[in-house]
Amino acid sequence: MKSIISGLHLKFAEKTWNETFQLVRRCMDKPKDESKPCQLLVRSLERLQEVVTVSSMNTMRSRLEMIAKQQGMGFHITEATCYLTADLFYLEVVLLPCGGTKEVKVAPHGGFPVVSGLHCHSHYSPLLLIIKILIVLQPSESLLQPLRSKHFAEFSGKLADLFTQYNIPGDNESKLKLFASLQCLGKDLEQISHLPRLPKDSDPQADMINNGRIGCLIAGKEDSPMKIQFYITPTDGMKTSDLQMTETVVQAAQVIVGASDVTHMLQMASVIPQPPQLDAQGHPVFLTLSEAPHEALPACFLLKLQPAIPMTLSFVKKLSHITDVAIPDVDLQWAPLPKLLMRRSRANGHGETLDEQDIICTVPLPGGVMHSYILPGDAWEVPALRGTVVDSVPFAHPARVPALLDLLRHQCAINTLLRSCITSQCAGTDLACDLHFEVLPESETSFSVTFHRPDVDSLAVLLVNVSGLHQITCTLFGAGIGEASLDEYLSTVMKRFMSVPVTLRTLYSKLEKITSAPFSPSRPATTEAENDHSAPSSTAVMDTNGALTTLSQSAAVPEVSFSVSGSSVDKSELSELLPEINTSPAVNPYPFDPVGVSHSMTNSGQLSELT
Repeated sequence: MKSIISGLHLKFAEKTWNETFQLVRRCMDKPKDESKPCQLLVRSLERLQEVVTVSSMNTMRSRLEMIAKQQGMGFHITEATCYLTADLFYLEVVLLPCGGTKEVKVAPHGGFPVVSGLHCHSHYSPLLLIIKILIVLQPSESLLQPLRSKHFAEFSGKLADLFTQYNIPGDNESKLKLFASLQCLGKDLEQISHLPRLPKDSDPQADMINNGRIGCLIAGKEDSPMKIQFYITPTDGMKTSDLQMTETVVQAAQVIVGASDVTHMLQMASVIPQPPQLDAQGHPVFLTLSEAPHEALPACFLLKLQPAIPMTLSFVKKLSHITDVAIPDVDLQWAPLPKLLMRRSRANGHGETLDEQDIICTVPLPGGVMHSYILPGDAWEVPALRGTVVDSVPFAHPARVPALLDLLRHQCAINTLLRSCITSQCAGTDLACDLHFEVLPESETSFSVTFHRPDVDSLAVLLVNVSGLHQITCTLFGAGIGEASLDEYLSTVMKRFMSVPVTLRTLYSKLEKITSAPFSPSRPATTEAENDHSAPSSTAVMDTNGALTTLSQSAAVPEVSFSVSGSSVDKSELSELLPEINTSPAVNPYPFDPVGVSHSMTNSGQLSELT
């Protein structure tokens, strides 16, 4: 064996790497098992190509061929051009003599151009032989740059994403129909996004994302699917202040096609009348599928969420109610909502658990102030408040999209506020906390924060109700406080910064200012005994239908309020803290019941929370 190895060394000592590649490839072309090449030879070739510098056209061809095979794609060459082919698309890579890349183009539908001198290193895809469509090749900068930089791992990853984008289920005929239906959907969504509407935010980009009927629509290209940006944390007020507590997060969704166990009617043409119209409420008007060409196909459209969103059970049910398409629950794992949020925030902060039930987190604020938040496990364990991480939302008609986005924004608003309590940027575990807060659920869309008041030796409760992205209200309960103007002030701060710690810091500062103010005779103050019971004690009550209702003492008696003379909000203070705040009541212009297709839905009153 040693003599054989020595002989091989001597034989190939003066040969080039290219000749060695050719030898390995010839061995791969004649495998013992005709169904697949020898895996040992495949790994050998991959290792050789990974360590060899790409400095010629032949070595670049070999590298591209290896990547194509790894992705399950076909590979074809003609002169200086390589083609990486799949069922519904192909890449055209134009090479330079030095092994560089001149251009990368992507074409959908997998149509292969007629070229002379074509050499095939694998069989044609069956679909390539039956499609006769005029192809317009589009340059792809995102695929060109990794090849020019010789970052082949990055190129391979982008190619895998592209392959997933065109991974449409079904046979060849179904693939073509679904691809055409997806293109019709994209054009309709673009038309909806261009319909006139009144702006609500001074920042055009944030206004489009948070308030647009379709959010901020990023048109799809041959190398990337259509994307919708529909929620951004409103942190514009923190850019010039010391309250920079959270980073801006943009929630988006890709618009793709996914397989379904149930057949759905999907559009094969536009379902928007021409010219586009708005109804009396400002909602876009659509045609029903019976009024437009359509096909029954074993698939549906998907909003692939980026990143996935933790959602409570009631919101998941509302998603299915809006779309009439059930969300598969096979892979869904349910857990209390705070724990789902904490799992996604651990990389950004410090949190600890108590007996694997309670969540305790520390949150640092500017000025060296440290808050501690506890979310009791028993309170958040009730079934109605358990959640799951949703990564995609199925639907079958573009009319459903505005209502779906409103519901997703609603859940994102709740998540943002709760995450502000459980996200911390501190690195140590031995930090002393100045203030302690307990966060309890009050309903599916509201929670309370109990804390010790800075002005008197008693507790106070801040009730936060999130009826929608723009409908967030704060109500303060406690002895000697409760003036409506203070509640309005806190609500404005909460909506502007979407942060519970920032709002509570503002509240503490406010309470310290009114410590010595006398009580107003207009509304009686409670006694100390009454104040002992001012913190809400949540009680779960099961009704006759088995539904769980959470009751709070503070929420049960909202008519009991208190006033402190001189505690009204100074408008100058508000303007200093929150410049350009719009205090007019927010109205959701996109309630569910889109365009005449809602006649197929029942019990629409359950969706009143969307508005």
